[in-house]
Amino acid sequence: MFSDIKALRDRFKIEEILKAPEPRYNIAPAQKISVIVQQEKRKLTEMKWGLVPSWAKDSRMGNSLINARAETVATKPAFRNAFKRRRCLILADSFFEWQKSGEIKTPILIRLKSEQPFAMAGLYEYWKMKSGKTLESCAIVTTAANTFMKPIHDRMPVILRPENEDRWLDPELQETAQIAALLEPVESGLLESFEVSTYVNSPKNRDSVVIRPIH
Repeated sequence: MFSDIKALRDRFKIEEILKAPEPRYNIAPAQKISVIVQQEKRKLTEMKWGLVPSWAKDSRMGNSLINARAETVATKPAFRNAFKRRRCLILADSFFEWQKSGEIKTPILIRLKSEQPFAMAGLYEYWKMKSGKTLESCAIVTTAANTFMKPIHDRMPVILRPENEDRWLDPELQETAQIAALLEPVESGLLESFEVSTYVNSPKNRDSVVIRPIH
């Protein structure tokens, strides 16, 4: 996520900025990730990647809830309330997937051919800490891979069509079937990919070298 704030504001119709993102090239689970929520205004903020349900006894539950499968998100206890009432846009310029070939895992960067930022379908929750503070956390909704992604991996994040972003954010939309209809894989022809180095394998490596094509 490295697009400048003006480009993000214009593209996603952001009305209030609670936390402007700094350029980051390697975002890992449990770290903060840029999200847009629709409340009184359309707000840009940051949340922990790894959803902690409001009823969780321990925040570590979020470590296993970084993704929500589109096929079960409406019924799984950890996600079903957020699916109806607390949906967000999770922003990115690209994402990584590791392509398996035997024991070898090759890191691949996937982005839009336009090289524009995009919004992944996300869910968010609030969890009360013992200190009394509130932890804001989120998860990315995934779906079956489209024809472009299948040679790389069998799953992919739901990249929302721009015309569906308003409906995904709308807290008044709570009809499960109508929400689920927005979770389509992005069109294959809009994507491109290239191999990057295993430098990306460590979340400590966050500079732009991470996204440099290996060839």
